[in-house]
Amino acid sequence: MSYRSEECCTDMGTINARKRKDGSLGYTAQIIRKKDGKTVLREAKTFDRRREAEAWIRFREGELDKPGALERLALPSFTLAQAIDRYVQEKKDIGRTKAQCLRSVKQYNIAAMECSTIKASDISAFARELLDGGRQPQTVGNYISHVSAVFKDAKTLWDIPLDYQAMQAAKSALSRQETISKSAKRDRRPTLAELDALMSFFVERQSRAHNSAPMHKIIAFALFSTRRQEEITRIKWADLDEQHSRVLVRDMKHPGQKKGNDVWVELPPEALRIALSMPREKDRIFPYGTDAISGGFTRACQFLDIKDLHFHDLRHEGVSRLFEMGRTIPLAASVSGHRSWNSLQRYTHLRQTGDKYDNWPWLDVASEKK
Repeated sequence: MSYRSEECCTDMGTINARKRKDGSLGYTAQIIRKKDGKTVLREAKTFDRRREAEAWIRFREGELDKPGALERLALPSFTLAQAIDRYVQEKKDIGRTKAQCLRSVKQYNIAAMECSTIKASDISAFARELLDGGRQPQTVGNYISHVSAVFKDAKTLWDIPLDYQAMQAAKSALSRQETISKSAKRDRRPTLAELDALMSFFVERQSRAHNSAPMHKIIAFALFSTRRQEEITRIKWADLDEQHSRVLVRDMKHPGQKKGNDVWVELPPEALRIALSMPREKDRIFPYGTDAISGGFTRACQFLDIKDLHFHDLRHEGVSRLFEMGRTIPLAASVSGHRSWNSLQRYTHLRQTGDKYDNWPWLDVASEKK
């Protein structure tokens, strides 16, 4: 391959040898591409050996000769961090956990990369970096899943050149290597002793701090209604149908539909009693923030030395209770709101043993009006 001088070259690489201060030679390879008389690309790179400069020119020109290569270079450049910002800004109801995860991704090297240059190997390297940092495969899988959502929409919505096929290929390989995995279903159920300790703790706190969230009521309502934390804080008095003992759960969590998925669910009598005990001072029955609820629950568990118990485990306990009382899958779904009965198959191994919360003294305490 022959090389012309830089002055007479338009679409061919040039190599210029220059003596460095230490006396050695450096070989600067340069590529210039023009279109309609205008320079659209100028790249240069210096090597210690001429053959390395020649090899780089051959490789780079081969890349530039591919269909659409120059057009892609003319597009505005975006880093992955910028694509994440655009996604978070324009995505409605992204969810607190997902938004927090995407923000943390911006701290890693992959976030500074140009979107057009990110390959499956870069995504895999990012996943291994998370794993080496002490995260479990389930957590790494969540990170990759959230970033994958950005890859899926970026090209179509904003013409940001993220390769979704590269993401799909990386996810498949990472799954085979067990670098990522799906979150295991939790089977943690609180014992009556643990619930008694929590209820006693929060009743005593309420007696001292009258304006604090009545966590003993919220815990009992979550248990008997099987409602998620976010759903509990959204329920309005207008959504309560006391006559038919049911409640309208707005924007119920669903994989394919998050906004506008409003579902009427049955409200067991215990849950209805607790709801009716709340003062009708605001439009919401439980007018408290999810951060205050989750934070208070976590701190109480730490203080009481209750290990590995999450607020969401109360929903699992509530659904388990329904099956132990003899409810069928359709009847349990009428309370839990599960659209797919397959999700309730995990509970069918439970035998009918009655209601262990029958005569539970804390229900009366939680049902007392303030």
